[in-house]
Amino acid sequence: MIAVTDGLKGMTEAMNTVFPDTLHQTCIVHLIRNSMAFINWKDMKGVIKALKTIYQAPTVEAAKEELEKFKQSAYGQRYPNIGAIWECAWGQVVPCFNFGPEIRRLIYTTNSIEALNRSIRKVIKTRTLFPNEDAAKKLIWLAIKNSTKEWSKTVSKWRKALLEMRLFFGDRLHLE
Repeated sequence: MIAVTDGLKGMTEAMNTVFPDTLHQTCIVHLIRNSMAFINWKDMKGVIKALKTIYQAPTVEAAKEELEKFKQSAYGQRYPNIGAIWECAWGQVVPCFNFGPEIRRLIYTTNSIEALNRSIRKVIKTRTLFPNEDAAKKLIWLAIKNSTKEWSKTVSKWRKALLEMRLFFGDRLHLE
């Protein structure tokens, strides 16, 4: 229903081919990291604060206004590439504005997925050769099982987020 990716080119088209009804959201954290590549370290706090007003805006229209304000600001004038990056990715930034803050908090980043991938890579890296495919599958399964031990934190306001997703996605979301 919702796919959050790190802004790979062609991802939206590929997903629309296989999963045509899926919303594609870019990872806001990756978008900010990409924006930081162009700036002086002395300006980082100010630029991050200015970009925060964009992705935390209450509506798409307000976010677009904040982006325009940023582009006209001293930071936007000094670093025009940042505004261009956000405008280029705008189609994948907009989906999060369909939802309230509870769901936005869940879908604005891919960091939890990246942490799981990192733990799998760490286990595989120590063993470069496997006697067979089953051995590799078992090792990956154990890495995932060990990672899930750290998932004890509950997501705050999950029930409210789930109900909101049910309203948005209708019968596509099956609650049991």
